[in-house]
Parts: sequence; structure tokens; C-alpha cells
Amino acid sequence: MDLHFILTASGSSADWSTFLEPIATSLKVSIASGVLVFLGAAVVAWRMSRRSFRGKLLLETVILLPLVLPPTVVGFVLLAVFGRSSWTGKAIEAVFGASPVFTATAAVIAAMVVSFPLVYQAVKSGFQSVDSQLEEAARSMGANEWQVFRWITLPLSGRALVSGFVLGYARGLGEFGATYMFAGNIPGRTQTLPTAVYLAVETGRWGMAWMWCAVMVAISMLMLYAVSRLNRR
Repeated sequence: MDLHFILTASGSSADWSTFLEPIATSLKVSIASGVLVFLGAAVVAWRMSRRSFRGKLLLETVILLPLVLPPTVVGFVLLAVFGRSSWTGKAIEAVFGASPVFTATAAVIAAMVVSFPLVYQAVKSGFQSVDSQLEEAARSMGANEWQVFRWITLPLSGRALVSGFVLGYARGLGEFGATYMFAGNIPGRTQTLPTAVYLAVETGRWGMAWMWCAVMVAISMLMLYAVSRLNRR
């Protein structure tokens, strides 16, 4: 059945452009946040899994805190930290000429903060699963730390790294509370699939909401299936 017919029959005046905008925004935000979070989490997890220092437990608690906090609380904290009235927000506006609040950048930051704990845990578990004796053997043969990481740690923890990236991407794709608080719900700019579904339900456009939900379910199932296939291999 033609999608335009479905949208028209559901009582919505939306066209293809209106339907595709949140999808495109969500994909851009989730890809950007997924890549940045993965790189950051990999560096932090590598350090945390290989070193012991005073305050490590406290630092890890802070890292994992967004995992248990309500997303709206995370969004409120981000709004307070990066808002125009804060010194951080003023510094950013002075350097870049604009505030990050209610922009696509804010949506990326919100998705990064919320998804970071998931990626960190997955990546750290992968690094810790590598036999340290293999790494020591490589060092004894003259390999430096980068070579140990590149040829020993990275291949042996590859599945966990891929799983971590997919989890972070999926979490960023489905992020709602922090994004709504920090980035808003501006069509064509910061409106992602979750916020678009919320607005569609609020305005009675159930047909559009169902279509957006179907897109999110399809993307999430595809990525989870790919991870399951990888783990089975």
C-alpha cells in the first residue's frame, strides 16, 4: 500500500518531506553520537581496565550514572551546564558565536551522554576478557603498547567492541528525554524519531506515529540481528 495514501487516510496532511525529516535527523544524530561515543568509551575503557589508581571507583560511578538517572534529569543537567547563563555556555557562545542549546549539536551531546555508559561497559568487558599473558608475551618480544593493542587486544575483543558500538547507536537512536530537554523538538533541526512520535501522538496523528515507530523498530531489529549473528560466529 502506498505510504502517501496511508498518511492521507490517517487524517494527516504530512507529505514525504515531513515523514523523512525526523528519520534523516535521527540517523545523522545517532551516527555522529555513536562514532564519538565509541571512540571516547574505547579510550576510557582501555585506561580503566589496565590501570588502578585512587578514586577509580568514584570515577567509574560517575561514568555509569547516566545509566540509572532519568533521561529528563540528564537533559536538565546538560541544559544547566551548557545554557547561556552558565559560564560554559557563555564560553562556547563566545568562541563559536552561538549556543549549542536547541541545536543538532545538543541532540548529539544528549545521545552521547546517555549512551556512553552502555558502550563503556561493553567495551571494558571486551578488554578485560583478553588474556593478559598474551599481551605480556607480545611485550616481551619487543612490541610497544600500540602494537599490543593493535595486534592482540583489538582482534580478541572485536566482538565486544562491535556489540558496544551497536548498543550505543541503538541507544542514541531511541533517546528521548535528554534530547527533548536539551535540544527541543524543532522540525527539520532537532526533531528526532522519538520526539516526532511524541508530538504526533499529542496532536492525534496516529498514522504518522505508527509509521515512525515501524521505522525505529526495523532499524533496531536489523542492528540487533546483526550483532546476534556476529556473536554466534
